[in-house]
Parts: sequence; C-alpha cells; structure tokens
Amino acid sequence: MPGMTIGALAKAGGVNVETIRYYQRRGLLAEPERPAGSVRRYGPEAAGRLAFIWRAQELGFTLEEVRALLELAETPNCRGARRLAANKLVLVETRIRDLDRMRRALRSLVRQCDAGGARSCPIIDSLAAPDH
Repeated sequence: MPGMTIGALAKAGGVNVETIRYYQRRGLLAEPERPAGSVRRYGPEAAGRLAFIWRAQELGFTLEEVRALLELAETPNCRGARRLAANKLVLVETRIRDLDRMRRALRSLVRQCDAGGARSCPIIDSLAAPDH
C-alpha cells in the first residue's frame, strides 16, 4: 500500500503526530480518506506541504500567514508572497531594534551590579522604579 501513515509523515517532517492533526484542524494540511478497514495514507505532496509549513514558521510567519502563502503558492503569486515577506521583515527588524535596546539596558544593569558599592541591587531598583 503506497503512502505514509500519519506517524511516518510526522517522523519524516520532524514533528509530532498531534502537530499534523492540528494543521489538519486549521485547514493547512488535508486529511486523506480512510479506506475501509485500513489507515489513512499520506503521499509525498503532504510531506512537501508539511515542510513548507515548517519552513515558513521558522521564518516567523504565523499560521494565518502560512495559510495565505499556501494559497498564493496555488496560483503562484509572487507579488502577494513578497508583500507578506516584506511585512514580516518590517516586524523582524522592529523586534531586532527592540531586542538590541533591551540588551543595552541589561548590559548596563549587569555592569552596575558588577561594579558593586551600591547599597541595594541596581537591577531590582530599576525594575521597581515607577518611571519604567
């Protein structure tokens, strides 16, 4: 019997069986018919779609954005995919700036702590300050 069981698909995709079921409930991955007296079998297209979903999530796309990308892949529509990617890039760059700001603040607090001499903890004081 050709195809993979859900367990084999999960193993091939490096995900849990419940992840595949979740994707199916969300409409991202089709659930094949169950032949009478047998188990569902997934073809190579399911493995490819699972890999697509996984790679898109690694780039930070939400499942709704993944759905949109999957729909765009059907046509294919590079302009729409580019728009989604450009929007995601703006969010990533904003997050990087925010993380860099957080890193600088934390470095400063750790240096203050390392310098010693303070009667109280500069980290705790900073967090407890009403203007933050």
